[in-house]
Amino acid sequence: MGERILVQGNEAVCWGALAADCEAFFGYPITPQNEIIEWMSREFPSRGKVFVQAQDEIGAIGQVYGASAAGFRAMTSTASPGWDLMLETMSNAGATELPYVVVMVQRGGYGQATTRHTQMDYASVCKGGGHGGYKNIVLAPHSVQETYELMPLAFHLADKYRNPVVVLSDAIIGQMREVMEFKSFDVEPLPKKGWAVRGLRFQEDGKRRSLHPAIGVIPLEPPLSTYRSWQERMVKKIEDMQSELRYELYRADDAKLLIVAFGYGARVSKEAIRRARAQGIKVGLLRPITLWPFPAKVIKEKAGQGIKFLVVEDNLGLMVEDVRAAAEGRAEVNFLGMLSRDLPTDGGMLMPGIILEGVKRLL
Repeated sequence: MGERILVQGNEAVCWGALAADCEAFFGYPITPQNEIIEWMSREFPSRGKVFVQAQDEIGAIGQVYGASAAGFRAMTSTASPGWDLMLETMSNAGATELPYVVVMVQRGGYGQATTRHTQMDYASVCKGGGHGGYKNIVLAPHSVQETYELMPLAFHLADKYRNPVVVLSDAIIGQMREVMEFKSFDVEPLPKKGWAVRGLRFQEDGKRRSLHPAIGVIPLEPPLSTYRSWQERMVKKIEDMQSELRYELYRADDAKLLIVAFGYGARVSKEAIRRARAQGIKVGLLRPITLWPFPAKVIKEKAGQGIKFLVVEDNLGLMVEDVRAAAEGRAEVNFLGMLSRDLPTDGGMLMPGIILEGVKRLL
């Protein structure tokens, strides 16, 4: 067993980044993720790593983009309004195939809205917010420990596929404190970043020569010198990324109803399931760990077995659309969110008792 400390979810992001050998952090303060930037500002410079507080979120994501293009492991963190400002650069990084990590700690919407807890950014993050058809792997922790463990995975997957990876947290997971155990992480070796920008050098004739291949929207060298061939390559990469599907099934073997939830909603749902099981109610949990790629196949299989679904998310109904699409009309798909009728959610935090009551009404 490794060393254990009591740590906040936002701080676990930083310990995980450190374990992944992240070399540079660029960010801008915004609630409810400020503990991340505070930790990075204190610890990164003293460890010989780069920390920059940018002028705003647009500047932060641009600096991450530049550091990644130079071959460094880089990241930023933000909350919902800051995420909005990063989407153009996220789309461009998908095109130029630059690997970096963005930690997004969700807060209330629309617009600037409020700093309260929600899970209202599922669609923007998982559907490739911004223009174009790009995709990002999206990892959703449901505990402090898992937040720490998913950070090295996020950096590894970003480098493996040369693509941004998003770790989607929320205010409850980010602000809560739990015991976290330090671990060592073994991952498959990856090739050196021969594509990275390393500057220019002068040849004997005085001409400048680039030390790197071109990084751009459409590669300049055959066989990827046309828009079609480049798009075909990108589609193939997106297909390959779908092999990174991860999910958890909890008490699901004999379940008559499956709760589908992520982040803190999944954490609360586990307690509701424990209470339901104590009362003889056969309910389980399907928790997507990767929100993209999404576990549509397992939902389709469970729907074919006649199992009902209850989607629990702290919003007005976002992931429920993907669950309904995956079920293909074969099963009943219900929703419990912040404003669900006849349940005392009242726009407040999802609680085990509220979810248990929703389960009882369906069974």
